[in-house]
Amino acid sequence: MKRRHLIAATAALAAGLVAAPVAMADDWPTRPLTMVIGFAPGGSTDIQGRVLANVMEEYLGQPVNVVNQPGGGSAVAFTRLANTAADGYTFLFGGTTALTFTPIITEVEYEIDNFEYLAAVAVGQNAIVTSAEQPFQTFDEIIEHGRENPMTYAQQTALDEAIIRAIAAEEGLDLAIVPTGGGGGMAPLVLGREVDFAYSGGTHAQYTPTGEMVVAAFMSAERSPFYEDVPTLIELGYNYSIEDYRTIIVPQGVPDNVRERLIGAAEHASQAQAFIDITEGNTFFPVVFIGQEEMEENVRRIRAATEEVMAD
Repeated sequence: MKRRHLIAATAALAAGLVAAPVAMADDWPTRPLTMVIGFAPGGSTDIQGRVLANVMEEYLGQPVNVVNQPGGGSAVAFTRLANTAADGYTFLFGGTTALTFTPIITEVEYEIDNFEYLAAVAVGQNAIVTSAEQPFQTFDEIIEHGRENPMTYAQQTALDEAIIRAIAAEEGLDLAIVPTGGGGGMAPLVLGREVDFAYSGGTHAQYTPTGEMVVAAFMSAERSPFYEDVPTLIELGYNYSIEDYRTIIVPQGVPDNVRERLIGAAEHASQAQAFIDITEGNTFFPVVFIGQEEMEENVRRIRAATEEVMAD
């Protein structure tokens, strides 16, 4: 009798030990989280991120507070993340060009291996835009105008600036660069015709339906499904593209249970109608769910390809 009780007690204890990690995973987080966005409020990353934060709150059961930390095409935000505790309570939502390009051309305080790339939830739509009131509408017309007139370009990242500088040099343009902190800073410059053309990481989707802004070309490797008539730079004869993913990124070394919960929240968001509506219906980014293994490979593949192009 005693032996049966002992066996039963041992079995119960073993079952409890097996169940403990699951319970632990479900219990995290126990306090609010912080989502860092490397661009100023009002741009496409900020718009997507704030809805994403709300949807992640539903899944995680804790508030997800958004903090904007613009600078250096999100390099400032990545520097902050690299110096954050690897507990998952602070994570970054944004594109990957600050990892696949920025460290190649400038000194930064982080590297690819400082982070883990948990999941992508949208594919970037990088565009060159201008005001509908400008005398040029296509990228060819911008180049033609620039051969005869000084022009101004509003940049957001080191990568888009490097591409435009290379094209300007190739075409003999007299081009001045105007830095911005993101789409929220770019839009009034374009709409007010304070710059001739600009980079947009997605903010154009707010202004093209109204006819205020025009997409002249895409920097993405492929045409946007939302602007099927607009060519890419590659199609126009310039061998440049930006392959980018809106990704949830954490410092290297987060615990397994934390990683699983954040990936689960990302997958939940990719299926949530609120996030789909804002991402595809408002910012015109295709919604995806790409897990950690593939995203780790993507970041390193794009970085290697960019290094090869820059070496040439």
